[in-house]
Amino acid sequence: MTRFSASPHPVLGRRALLKAIVAGAGVAAVPGLAACGSDGGAAATDAVSFGNNQSDQVPKDAITAVLKAFEGESGLKVAINTKQHEQYQEQINNYLQGKPDDVLSWFAGYRMRFFAEKGLTGDLSEVWSKVSGGYEPALKEASTASDGKQYLIPFVQYPWGVFYRKSVWQQRGYEQPKTLDELVALSTKMQADGLVPIAFAQKQGWPGMGTFDQLNFRINGYQFHVDLMAGKEDWQGPKVREVFDTWKRLLPFHQENALGREWQEAAQALQQGKAGMYLLGSFVAQQFKGPDLDDLDFFPYPEINPEHGQDTVEAPIDGFMMSRKPANPEGARKLLEYLSTPAAQLAYLKADPSQIPTSSKADTSGYTALQKKSAQVIKDAAHITQFLDRDTDPRFASDAATNGLNAFIQNPDDLDSILKGMADQAKTIFSE
Repeated sequence: MTRFSASPHPVLGRRALLKAIVAGAGVAAVPGLAACGSDGGAAATDAVSFGNNQSDQVPKDAITAVLKAFEGESGLKVAINTKQHEQYQEQINNYLQGKPDDVLSWFAGYRMRFFAEKGLTGDLSEVWSKVSGGYEPALKEASTASDGKQYLIPFVQYPWGVFYRKSVWQQRGYEQPKTLDELVALSTKMQADGLVPIAFAQKQGWPGMGTFDQLNFRINGYQFHVDLMAGKEDWQGPKVREVFDTWKRLLPFHQENALGREWQEAAQALQQGKAGMYLLGSFVAQQFKGPDLDDLDFFPYPEINPEHGQDTVEAPIDGFMMSRKPANPEGARKLLEYLSTPAAQLAYLKADPSQIPTSSKADTSGYTALQKKSAQVIKDAAHITQFLDRDTDPRFASDAATNGLNAFIQNPDDLDSILKGMADQAKTIFSE
């Protein structure tokens, strides 16, 4: 049996830790892992606390500018509590059960519903009654839990795709691959030309999930992907094995030593012309400036199974939730209502133009070429997924998926034991 990577906690294993937290253990029950919130937010009605997972400099500066604008308009003060992005996600269960900030960053989809249905976040139906005219029905659906109430205010959205530098491709005579065989042929040509065909990084644990998602819904289709994420399909079955076998065929074209590299470093390989392609979300543009940004383009992942073509696009929705008992409920709702506005979203995108606003009322006339393409790709998709770690139970994403994918990347020939480990954990988690 493959030994998965080390636990994030020195005493408890990752799986035991998450099981304890989700089962209802409080902060004190998990020594050494403090809640990542503030002291619960100032009780004063002139202040709102804000839990921020945007720790990279570009998005951090962008959301800070938005919150400063809100302060100017509302007269309220915002206390920003920023935590490193991956740490924020690992500690979210503990954070929500401790003393979370009034308003906090999170994602649409399964993981939003997971916390809402456990009563760990606040009902935003009142806010939605005021802002629903600015959102398409699909965005409201993505913000709604099984009780029919809304628990998220969508803010920005971005597609995943295969990114490249137009100038490098023009110089080399490369053309966008439409099929898997064309992708392999192009990668072979790039290797012969002295390029790393596909930039790749997995130190942060989640980027490889994007590769798995693309391969799974291209091979097996949207519905199988959704069912697999919900624990309704077998991780040891032939369909999942085909995904990994296909990935194994592509691994020799990926940048080596991925487990020691962060996504920003892989993006720099693309930016510097050392890599020919990079599968990532459009936030990769945060690593490109000026003329380099204008040189960046992308295409949806190539077709593998003609039955499904390119009908599915990964396009995560980032937004904000409210804690279940905010210290300043009125101020929290005011901030969330403001974050739904085109003005707030466009102010953010002025500092970080790698994404697109979720408000249907936002002025698109100032879009960059990359934003226009992103919007069109999302609009043309028959199906939208959020991302593996947002579309499944957080316990499965944080443990089985992360460690299983890392083990596969490190030793793809150990696939039998890797899939058995993932399947066993899926059965345990999804049967609870």
